[in-house]
Amino acid sequence: MTDMTDTCNGRTDAAVRLDGVTFSYGEASMAFDLTVEAGSITAIMGPSGSGKSTLLNLVAGFETPKSGRVLIDDRDVTHEPPAARPISMVFQENNLFAHLDVAQNVGLGRSPALRLTPSDRTAVSEALVRTGLGGKEHRLPRELSGGERQRVALARVLVRDRPVLLLDEPFASLGPALREDMLGLVADLHAERRMTVLFVTHQPEDARRIGRTMVFLEDGKITATGEMSKFFGKHGPEAFRRYIGSVAGSLQSQGIARKRT
Repeated sequence: MTDMTDTCNGRTDAAVRLDGVTFSYGEASMAFDLTVEAGSITAIMGPSGSGKSTLLNLVAGFETPKSGRVLIDDRDVTHEPPAARPISMVFQENNLFAHLDVAQNVGLGRSPALRLTPSDRTAVSEALVRTGLGGKEHRLPRELSGGERQRVALARVLVRDRPVLLLDEPFASLGPALREDMLGLVADLHAERRMTVLFVTHQPEDARRIGRTMVFLEDGKITATGEMSKFFGKHGPEAFRRYIGSVAGSLQSQGIARKRT
């Protein structure tokens, strides 16, 4: 693939730091102190409403802290808009434009106005091949499967070539086999680009599959961080063990319900 260097000191990764960040949403108050090592893959887990997506949105610039600083590669980006930050983000809804074909949706990562140079078009083509979408350049999103739509979103990440990748449960609606494929693709892209990845998931096995470190949230606060093995060992944080126990119980109940229907 064409080498597309990043604007963040010419590197392909960058550390992320939330320094005394506070945020309020209605009656919910959140406080985050966190350092994410450059080039790492960090899973973010916690109960619904614990602040996982808010944490990503603060890094991305979609939310502004009440106090504290957001730093990327030691640069204070607290008041910079999302477009000015060296990040890419993939949402569960994949944010594709229904009236644009696959190549155009990916090309937006290079130019929001789709004024693409020949090198841009080459980068788009190579990204589509890399993500298994070669030959589908002119299809519309409605003509793609759920997994293919998420591949389009990842191809757009490739052409943006930013050092930080944020994933907000982008594979939650996919079945186990497709989710496994997408996680494998993220792991491969990380191995190639060494970007810093933060991903929100409700699936413990997804965290173990590609994560190196874990951040666990409860009630708008980070209650545990560390290597993945620490969390899944027999002496893992009690709050995390309670959480995965409740997740496993929920999945088991859903399975029983499906069998009865």
